[in-house]
Amino acid sequence: MEEKDLAPIQAFSGSIWSFPDRGPWGDSRYRGNCSGYVIRELLLFFRPKKFVEIFAGSGTGRDVARSLGITDSVHLDLRPEFGGWNALVSEIPTGMDFCFSHPPYFDMIIYSGEMWGEPNPNDLSRCETYEEFIHKLNLVNEKIYNALVNGGRHAILVGDYKKKGRMISIQKDMAWFGDLEYHIIKSQYNTVSERRKYSGRFIPTTHEHLLVFRKNQIWALPVRVTQTIESDIRSRSIATWRDLVQAALEELGGRAKLQEIYEALKNTKKARKNPHWQAKIRQTLQINPNFTPIRRGEWALAI
Repeated sequence: MEEKDLAPIQAFSGSIWSFPDRGPWGDSRYRGNCSGYVIRELLLFFRPKKFVEIFAGSGTGRDVARSLGITDSVHLDLRPEFGGWNALVSEIPTGMDFCFSHPPYFDMIIYSGEMWGEPNPNDLSRCETYEEFIHKLNLVNEKIYNALVNGGRHAILVGDYKKKGRMISIQKDMAWFGDLEYHIIKSQYNTVSERRKYSGRFIPTTHEHLLVFRKNQIWALPVRVTQTIESDIRSRSIATWRDLVQAALEELGGRAKLQEIYEALKNTKKARKNPHWQAKIRQTLQINPNFTPIRRGEWALAI
């Protein structure tokens, strides 16, 4: 039986995929390489008429396509080996009904100047900030969506990782173009975090996200955007008196005199709306096990 006649291995079994062996496709020495089995699963499951790969890397997608007898697929990357295609300014040279993309995970791995060639400012792994990276990735993803025919799909593989205590979750922060059709969790193997020993407690990230978006309208551009809004619980009605007293004691070093707690909370929304706010603070301190009296008129946080 030829490989092009084979069925997908895991696509019908569930939304958690695991491929410990990356397969014979592409260059195993190329860091951050995607397992060829992921692309193979997608191609066998969706059976596209026109397959385009963005961020082709070491050529894994090209090799998989050839092994399946797909001879007219298109593979694009900034690497000179793939024509120096610039995802930010170059046009996608063809329409398609299926696109697979595996972008850099911000600066987890630097590609231009380290994995290949000279440093290139158009390399997404060389963005100065994470915000710049997400902005540029959104531009690329919109470009991909626009090039899809109606009913076409974009499958994007992205990961999570920690940097200086901050959780980087690309799939959460990037804009979603089109309708999410599938969200697959892909297990990771042979990661740096797996092999590294950490001095403190740390949960290594051993998964990636494979999101499949479908274009269901010809002209409309449905976009879902994550928005971060920073507020202050002192100005929120939903914060309870216990929440406010706890925060005040934390700010005051874990213990404080009653007058200091009054001062910290006098301008909160709850205090402004309650003429008996000082009595409410005293009641909260007395009835809640999170607060302990030290001496008369002085309280400590007991958490």
